[in-house]
Amino acid sequence: MSSMHRPVWYRQIATAMRQHVWFKAIGTPLFIAVFFGVYLYLLKHPVYPTTIMPFTSLDKLIGFQPLAMPLYISLWVYVSLPPALLSTRRELLNYGSAMTITCLTGLLIFYFWPTAVPVAHIDWALYPDVDYLKTIDSAGNAFPSLHVATATFSAIWLNFLLNRFGVPRWLLGLNFVWCTGILYSTLAMRQHVVVDVLAGLALGMVVAQLSLHTQIKSQI
Repeated sequence: MSSMHRPVWYRQIATAMRQHVWFKAIGTPLFIAVFFGVYLYLLKHPVYPTTIMPFTSLDKLIGFQPLAMPLYISLWVYVSLPPALLSTRRELLNYGSAMTITCLTGLLIFYFWPTAVPVAHIDWALYPDVDYLKTIDSAGNAFPSLHVATATFSAIWLNFLLNRFGVPRWLLGLNFVWCTGILYSTLAMRQHVVVDVLAGLALGMVVAQLSLHTQIKSQI
């Protein structure tokens, strides 16, 4: 369709969000629930000895920041955006398969090589919200950071979709800023160290690029 005859970007987005709405509404939270179940099981029942990841000089540059918690938990909204913007069942299955590969890769590493971040000498009782988070998601299953991997994967797909809709540049910038904020929050909340973040970044980028290559080829 010629760009002169395409609907304005926000109308395209509204149309895409209405496609397969029940499939998305059920599939996305179900995927997250299954992932969390396996993730927490491996976190609480490591099979092999746990390796403590190194706290580097780069980690020392980023101080603990409890105000980063909203950014940290916003991941679960963020990862829901790309599938919400997909229009066809084929695209949804391609996206879901690629996200599954991302998560399974991390979970397999967690199984065979359990890791954790160094103990932070912080009185978590002074920060009740963070303390609650630590009781649910203790700083294990560290390498690679799947928080970072799934955020990066989502950011790359979201950038592709937003460009396809022809959105204004400020929305593309907002996507980048949001993803960067989530990555920062994993360090600021002392849930991960820099090594974990770099590994998660690499995992998310590789799988996203490969899946998008497949996606683009299928449209030719």
